[in-house]
This record gives sequence, structure tokens and C-alpha cells, in this order.
Amino acid sequence: MRKTVSVSLDEFDRKILDAVQDDNLSPLRLIADKVGLSVPAVARRLQRLRETGVIEKDISVVDQDLVGRPLTLIVEVTSESERLELLDAMRERFRACPQIQQCYYVTGQVDFMLVFNVRDMEEYTALTRQIFFEGGNVESFRTFVVMDRVKTGMRTVVG
Repeated sequence: MRKTVSVSLDEFDRKILDAVQDDNLSPLRLIADKVGLSVPAVARRLQRLRETGVIEKDISVVDQDLVGRPLTLIVEVTSESERLELLDAMRERFRACPQIQQCYYVTGQVDFMLVFNVRDMEEYTALTRQIFFEGGNVESFRTFVVMDRVKTGMRTVVG
């Protein structure tokens, strides 16, 4: 569900958000030097940005090749029915699947775009049986194998 409330951000907030999107483990003193504020001011602003939900979470980006999950797949999914309860059930099923890194409900000829990260095609095949065939309400799906991750990330331009 989309959030409609916006939070007022000034230039310092934008600079802080830019800095923590590069490295959220940067010491506060380095962020303070970069943005031109005191360490306590940066700490207060970061706390407010987290409390208001502007910063949703602090995460680590894992190299999927180094942890044995080198295969990325992009999948278009078309539902059989657009009844809300059936679409909601699909959303929940996709949300619960840890191999689905991203899920988008979209306009156009398909209903969902999914980004999978799996060990191999055998794992993906088993997942398709579970979440598409057994899960229900899937008319069709089309799979694209990623040959090269040219750019990935969740960085947001602030400003």
C-alpha cells in the first residue's frame, strides 16, 4: 500500500540521506563533516528520519555469487482473475517467498513483475510449481534469465 504522507526534508536531511545510502555504517562524525552539522545534530536527524519511516530499514547488501545464489530471474506473472481477494493472496504468497527479492504489481499486459534470486534452475523450477501452479490464480508466467547485473540497488534520489 502506498504511503501518501510526506515528510518535510531540508538540504541537511537530503545530504544525510545521500551519505547513509552510500554506507549506513559511516561514523556519525564523518557524516557530520560531510554535511556541515554537529555530530549530535546528525544523530537527532537520523533518529527522526528512522522514526518517521523515511529510512525504512538499515540493511547489508550481500554478494549473491559469493553465497552460492548466482542466478537472477525476472518473471512476468499474469493472473487468471483480478478479484481483490485472489490478487491479495498472490501478493502474500510472493511476499512470503524468500527467493523473491522484489515484487511489483504493475499496469499493462501482466499483473506482477518479480525478481528472483536462486541457486540454480532446479530451485527455480520447484518454486514455480509451489507458488505459481499450486498457489493458484496464475494464468501464465514468463521468465527472463539475467545475463549480467549491470546496475542493482535501492538507492533513491532525494531532492
